[in-house]
Amino acid sequence: MRVPLGRAEEARALMLELCPEGFEEADVGAELELAAYRSGGVDERLRALGRVSTSAVRPGWAERWRRFHRPVRVGPLWVGPPWEEPDPEALAVVIDPGRAFGTGAHATTRLCLELLLERERGSLVDLGCGSGVLAIAATKLGFAPVVALDSDEAAVEATRANAAANKAPVAAHRADVLAGKPPEADVAVANIALPVVEQLAERLSARFLIASGYLDAETPGLTGWRGLERRQADGWAADLFDRRGK
Repeated sequence: MRVPLGRAEEARALMLELCPEGFEEADVGAELELAAYRSGGVDERLRALGRVSTSAVRPGWAERWRRFHRPVRVGPLWVGPPWEEPDPEALAVVIDPGRAFGTGAHATTRLCLELLLERERGSLVDLGCGSGVLAIAATKLGFAPVVALDSDEAAVEATRANAAANKAPVAAHRADVLAGKPPEADVAVANIALPVVEQLAERLSARFLIASGYLDAETPGLTGWRGLERRQADGWAADLFDRRGK
């Protein structure tokens, strides 16, 4: 799909909804091109935003898919897939995405890691853990104990496998983070959709909340929380909150 740059944020939000496993972006003159592997027909909401084209997947697509998962460096952390070589002097977080979302290169993950680096070490809960990158990185940085929750069994399986591969003591469980009360922790991390962040914050028993998964034009409206810091990259945002009056 190609859209005018002025509609880039709308297009990213829709692509994130339709293709949560990830998508590619490229600037093409005065337009933004977004591409993803997807089965089924074209959602008509895409056509309402821009010009849409499709093509059949050629043989060998699985190997080509790997090229779009590149390692990133965030402070002392190296985060990347198992087919890349970690920096020898970095804290390596090796993530195989499996059927869950991402290896750590997405802007929202990088922003969460940047905010996490500056937090005092303590207990942590990762709400909507995906492939487990934030939970595993937290253990590498010295947070403990670390609990990771996700409603998707594939994400929990990927987190457990990645934690084992990294020798990271992460307790991963399948759970609906909006049902009941999440575990208490010094720091909660939620890299999920904005409406879920807003509902989830009401149930949290944490001193700090690192939230992301939404566009930089959006701001969470959280009752009882105070915004301390916001970071932005590639059209996305992450926020650090603490409890008001504490």
